[in-house]
Formats: sequence, structure tokens, C-alpha cells
Amino acid sequence: MESSPFAVRAARHAALADVARLRIVDALAVGDLSPHELGERLGLASNLLAHHLKVLENAGLIERRRSEGDGRRSYVRLVPDAMRTETGDVELLVPRVVFVCTANSARSQLAEHLWRAHTSIDVASAGTLPAEGVAPGAVAVAAAHGLDLADARPRTLDDITRPADLRITVCDRARESLASTDLHWSIPDPVRIGTRDAFESAFDEISHRIDALLPHVRAA
Repeated sequence: MESSPFAVRAARHAALADVARLRIVDALAVGDLSPHELGERLGLASNLLAHHLKVLENAGLIERRRSEGDGRRSYVRLVPDAMRTETGDVELLVPRVVFVCTANSARSQLAEHLWRAHTSIDVASAGTLPAEGVAPGAVAVAAAHGLDLADARPRTLDDITRPADLRITVCDRARESLASTDLHWSIPDPVRIGTRDAFESAFDEISHRIDALLPHVRAA
């Protein structure tokens, strides 16, 4: 009985019956944040934030990922599909979205092409330390989903960035190497693992996150 869909929904509603926890959920609506960033943004003491995060985690609403860059860090994100009815009031007006990872060889390239397939809002991708070419695994998984990365080439963030861009890091190392970024998605590096499943997993997560972000974005 405890694991029935009604029990799960009841636990989630109970977890959200607190203003601070609703604010945490809204803060994570379009991107991941470290506990420190959440505490600063919401003005919550670390012990109180830890309590609220534990309640949300136990209710299956959030999860944490250890950074692939600085292993002392972690990022908090909403569990996919757990908050389908909670959209918050976030609205972003942007002329262009730029997806950023370290090498611009997989995650940011997939994000750029997926975004372009879903919306007419301008998009680009770049790397903080671009590789020489796009990872074959990224090209293959994109092709399997009807996207063509054959002519894609890694670019340097400094060469393409504009002040009004909405910058979304999809790589922990890129996030931690930049002085600032607008949103962060903590997505495991499929190139490091190297398997087809890893690239498929990255593609699926990026696709889901784009679907979740699009209702909050308007062309400037």
C-alpha cells in the first residue's frame, strides 16, 4: 500500500506543503544548483537547507549528483517527470541559447541540434577547451534520432559569446571553470564512458531537459 501511486503522490504533496521547499523546487525548475548556491539564492541556513533537501529527496522529488569536475561538489536537480504539474513562474526572455561543455564534442553539440529541432529560438554551442572534432558516438546517436552532426565542428566559447546569450553549461567541469553561467545541467560525460548506452543516456536526458525548459523560454 505504501508504494501505491496514491501514496507516492500524497508523500510528494506533503513534502511540498512548505514555502521553503516550494521555493527550492522553483529554483531548480530550469537548471541544477549546488547546495551552496541554493542556500545563497534562497537565504537559507545550511542546516535548514539540508533538512528541506532531505525531505524532498525522500519524497522522490530531487536527487543529487557528484560533480565530474570538482569531486567535493554536488549538484541538486529535479527528478525527471516527478514535477510534471509544477511549472513555477520562471520566464526567460533570450535572443539566443548557447550550450557549453568542455570539449564541445558531445553533450553541447547534441543539445544545440536537439534545441534547433524543437524551436526557432536561435542556438549555438561551444567549449571552454574545444576538441579537434565531434565524438563519433555523438554523431552516431544523433543520426539514430534523425539529427545530422556530420558537419558540426567544436568552437571556442570566447569566439562566439554575446552578452545577452542564455548560457547553459551541460558539463560540470565547464560550469566550474567559468566565472558565471545562467543555467547548469549536470549531465554525465558519455565520451568518458565511451559506450553506445552512455551516449543514448546523455541524449535522452538532454532531450528531457529541453522539453522541460522550453515552456519557460520566450524569444527576446
